[in-house]
Amino acid sequence: REMARHEILAKRVKIDVYFADPHSPWQRPTNENTNGLIREYLPKGLDLAPISQGYLNAIARQLNNRPRKCLDFETPAEVFAREIMNFQPSVALQT
Repeated sequence: REMARHEILAKRVKIDVYFADPHSPWQRPTNENTNGLIREYLPKGLDLAPISQGYLNAIARQLNNRPRKCLDFETPAEVFAREIMNFQPSVALQT
């Protein structure tokens, strides 16, 4: 449902979209690892209704500032910041 229009997205941004096979967590290692990290804060089955947005933001900050082996022990925030700084738009925006 969330990727129902993936073909339109792929065409617009000129990317290939791939989906993992159902019930194959080994095809999604980063996703599965992140789910495990989130479960340290929010156990499965927890009622999320009383959880504040501030608390969710604090979890996101902690996870985004946690070094990851798959990122050569940089944090996701560091890698993202570097990618933004090095971003070169593929569309001619300069005059």
